[in-house]
Amino acid sequence: MTAHFIPYQPHLKELARQLRQNMTPGEVILWQHLKKKQMCGYDFDRQRPIDAYIVDFYCKPLMLAIEIDGSSHDSETAQQNDYLRQARLESLGVRFLRFPEAQVCHQTQTVIQTIQTWITQPPSNIPSQEGCP
Repeated sequence: MTAHFIPYQPHLKELARQLRQNMTPGEVILWQHLKKKQMCGYDFDRQRPIDAYIVDFYCKPLMLAIEIDGSSHDSETAQQNDYLRQARLESLGVRFLRFPEAQVCHQTQTVIQTIQTWITQPPSNIPSQEGCP
């Protein structure tokens, strides 16, 4: 799959900036492993606007969004909104990995290994990068 540009709504840029300044504990932990191309040599953005939404982390070459679901995702309404948002972005070619925030905080290595496995053994043809352990 070739990554392509997906436009976003410009008003989301400021909200994304605010979200980057107020990351959850799980987002802070995962960002330490994703920034500066530490994850298999891929560049990830945090709080990235895509279409009408903001995803927690996004890798454009992989078209991979990583979402951390904290307690704000527990309600039935929130879960339905997450489903609709994910379905919309998947229709644009974005693929998702989702992790509960508690897992990111307490089983960080398992989360990292899951992401590395997804990258090295992707569900479809993904360009490889050097540097993944």
